[in-house]
Amino acid sequence: MRPRLSNTVWGTVAWVAGIVFVFPVIWMVLTSFKREQDAASNPPTWFFSPTFDQYAQVFDRNITPFLLNSLMASVFSTLLVVALATPAAYALSLRPVAKWTDALFFFISTKMMPAVAALLPLYLLIKNLGMLDNVWTMVVLYTSMNLPLAVWMMRSFLLEVPREVLEAGEVDGANLLTSIRKIILPIVSPGLAATALICFIFAWNEFFLAVNLTATTAGTAPIFLVGFISSEGLFLARLCAAATLVSLPVLIAGWLAQNKLVRGLSMGAVK
Repeated sequence: MRPRLSNTVWGTVAWVAGIVFVFPVIWMVLTSFKREQDAASNPPTWFFSPTFDQYAQVFDRNITPFLLNSLMASVFSTLLVVALATPAAYALSLRPVAKWTDALFFFISTKMMPAVAALLPLYLLIKNLGMLDNVWTMVVLYTSMNLPLAVWMMRSFLLEVPREVLEAGEVDGANLLTSIRKIILPIVSPGLAATALICFIFAWNEFFLAVNLTATTAGTAPIFLVGFISSEGLFLARLCAAATLVSLPVLIAGWLAQNKLVRGLSMGAVK
């Protein structure tokens, strides 16, 4: 009975913790269906008549280009990160190059500098190149932002590939590309999915670079959300409606990849 009681207690704790963490999201979604006077009421209004007026006003403000810009920048930068990080991680794990520890430190050292310290040089360089307010500029910046993290993550996943399997493939005549395609990628696919999803989320939610380097043409979804905080006041219900729409792509991507995400993040936890 004691193990069963312990499982029940820990299960209850897990449910309570899950509800606490997800409650702000639930509250955001509920607020998006309120009228502004109900959303701003104190104490909060628990019972209300749902309305889609806030979503209609969000689409009236033309949210679609911002979502498309975010989607384009996030997807293309994630594909570039995965394409560059995988061979780099391979060279730092299964076939270590000379001074691979120095290379690893160099990758992670690029994350030690605050983004604000790099903003002015980046701004001047991008301005001189005529690439301000350009979505491809954000693709390059998001790729450089996520690449060090992806290299470290992919290296930890590739270290889980048994050397014996690779040696057996080489004995059977498999070349490097065949080994990567038929041996390595199937084994590390959960880790690859986890890395890609995390990079996509970081790129989708990035605000600092976007707000300083984009304007009307290449503005991303987080930039659109700032428009609801103005001198006229905070339109809370409308902001929650826009935030719900902006959150949907990430939630859908996480839901679709949840199995591989859990397996990928747990790789290397048990030796």
